[in-house]
Amino acid sequence: MSGSEYGDDSLQEESLGNPDVVTKYKAAAKIVNATLKAIIDGCKPGAKVVDLCENGDRLLNEGVAKEFKGKDIEKGIAVPTCLSLNNCAGHFSPLNDNPLELKEGDLVKIDLGCHIDGYIAQAAHSLVVASDPSAPVTGRAADAILCAQTCFDAAARLMRPGKKASEVAGPLNKIAEAYGCSLVDGVMSYQMNRFVIDGEKAVLQKPLPDTKMDEFEFEEGEVYAIDIIISTGEGKIKMHDEKETTVYKRAMAVTYQLKMKASRELLSEVGKKYPTMLFSLRGIEAKQARFGLVECINHGLLDAYAVSYEKEGEVIAHIKGTVLLMPSGSDRITSAPLQQLQSDKSVEDEAVKALLSTSLKNKKKKKKAAKEGTPMEA
Repeated sequence: MSGSEYGDDSLQEESLGNPDVVTKYKAAAKIVNATLKAIIDGCKPGAKVVDLCENGDRLLNEGVAKEFKGKDIEKGIAVPTCLSLNNCAGHFSPLNDNPLELKEGDLVKIDLGCHIDGYIAQAAHSLVVASDPSAPVTGRAADAILCAQTCFDAAARLMRPGKKASEVAGPLNKIAEAYGCSLVDGVMSYQMNRFVIDGEKAVLQKPLPDTKMDEFEFEEGEVYAIDIIISTGEGKIKMHDEKETTVYKRAMAVTYQLKMKASRELLSEVGKKYPTMLFSLRGIEAKQARFGLVECINHGLLDAYAVSYEKEGEVIAHIKGTVLLMPSGSDRITSAPLQQLQSDKSVEDEAVKALLSTSLKNKKKKKKAAKEGTPMEA
């Protein structure tokens, strides 16, 4: 969508300069935060992963249904609930017959999101399953989670108006080294626009020689999903079994006349329920439609979000939050409190420590500057 196509007025109506837009982002964030809390509370030894995922999706759908009742606007899941364990990097959202249960000591990554009228809020959180929730997390799991949170805090201070995308990766790498961890290859923090979960502007957390990223400057009024994934291993992840993949997104630019009835039924349901957002096959009601999955993928109609793994014995932590670049400063609207974490590692680099000590809020120029509301912890 561009100003030349739709006019500047249309773009202004969809920007953070419109209070109604901010209200919708924060309404979606409230649902995400409440759902995240419920799933965190349910992460106990013996809990089935698929049950937690289903409960997360149910809460997201129930939450958006209560907002803006009577308004003719699209609402729903933007990221289906995923629970990825230990050395699994993400997108694990199993089907109903999967027997996997949580056990004591599992490092769980919860990833989910919803939208109201196309305005998306998403979050990811990491925790260690424990019978005693008050017991501190120690060892490499604590290193990874603390590293991910510290990298997020740094990124939130670097992804601000006037700063450039190329300035982000350096401090994150220093933080990862301080905790004896690695940034996972290929992880992007995307700008989000209305109905667009992966916008044109994106920051690669770990630049690679063979990956060229466009340079750009962050601007006031933008919205980002700051996404940090940390490994205690080398950060190189691989798919083990493509049959584990259940999360997809419609490739909007691709069209094809499908041959199979099941394929057409699947694409029709996706078009009605998840035209621009991620979905899990678990959320597809027409069960026969799943047989059309291969044809849809073979012709590029669906993008697959693979379930990938670090080496066995390593653990991965994931922190993601939605951040609004407001005139008053950066406003993180999705988060959840971390467990008590104990690590013998910390950041010693003076420049990074100075960065982390800065506020996400801008200094007020006038005493009567309008308040944007209470910020979430960053």
